[in-house]
Amino acid sequence: MKSRRVLLLCHPDFIPPESKGGFSEEDVNVWKTEYDVASTLRGLGHEVRPLGVVDELTPIRRAVEEFKPHIVFNLLEEFAGLPELDQHVVSYLELLGVKYTGCNPGGLVLARGKGIAKKLLTYHRIATPAFAVFPRNRRVRRPRALKLPLIVKSLVEESSMGISQASIVDSDEKLEQRVKFVHESIGTDAIVEEYIEGRELYVGIFGNKRTTVLPTWELVFENLPAGSAAIATEKVKHDIAAQKRWGIFHVAAELDEPQEAAVQRTTKRIYRILQLDGYARIDYRLTPDGQLYFLEANPNPEIAASEELASSANAAGMSYPQLLEKIVRLGLRRGA
Repeated sequence: MKSRRVLLLCHPDFIPPESKGGFSEEDVNVWKTEYDVASTLRGLGHEVRPLGVVDELTPIRRAVEEFKPHIVFNLLEEFAGLPELDQHVVSYLELLGVKYTGCNPGGLVLARGKGIAKKLLTYHRIATPAFAVFPRNRRVRRPRALKLPLIVKSLVEESSMGISQASIVDSDEKLEQRVKFVHESIGTDAIVEEYIEGRELYVGIFGNKRTTVLPTWELVFENLPAGSAAIATEKVKHDIAAQKRWGIFHVAAELDEPQEAAVQRTTKRIYRILQLDGYARIDYRLTPDGQLYFLEANPNPEIAASEELASSANAAGMSYPQLLEKIVRLGLRRGA
């Protein structure tokens, strides 16, 4: 690919330095994705300009007018502190007539609304855990069809925000307490699902009209404390010391051919039903008896070089620079 001008959108706190020198592993972990993307694209010969965005669209318009990017590499996960507003930034890019990486606004709306996504997939007969949405300022009453134990999450937040071992509840009293925690501490509505015991699987997929599914990846827990559930809590995802202490890492999932084929087919169906494009990661639970349950879809997922999407792409023969080039090409081909 020829050299391109790339405008990199991210949160101001995540604008990466020119080098990792002098920073601790914990420091780097905060902006590793932005650093990996910017440094790799520069290594490929592209001109990359990071732009921090919080709650104003004017800086984006000015940067587009002055820098005249060939494409915007979108790493924003929220706007004005709200993840459910990220699709409006993408809509604004479309109004400006600028090409961008990642998912379209409609796909972001469907996937970010976890309750909507699950309803759509249930209609299409894709297995999902039984669930209920608990809006703020409403009484918490468990539907009879919703069987304990349950897991309580934010309806819209990503990256396991607010999820801990206490998120799994086995009584109505604990359910009410945890829903209240989500409402008051995270400030969002809550979604409550039946807890599915099993393996945590992640499947990367990319494409616009034609799609490619990457090998299935698995989150492994080697040394969890006794009595702890194998779930991707906020600490599991972001605490490096905890990951090392508890032996948490991701590897290629060992599935037989029929299982892998079923995962690939299901992933493609979900991608189409939720109107996703660019690239995404679909999360599942696989029970001991082989039942696959959809958990959530992640448009514009984590793409640091050390994370599961890049690792899965590498296992499929695609280097990290090739993965980023692929993401850029998909954005350029889709148009604005």
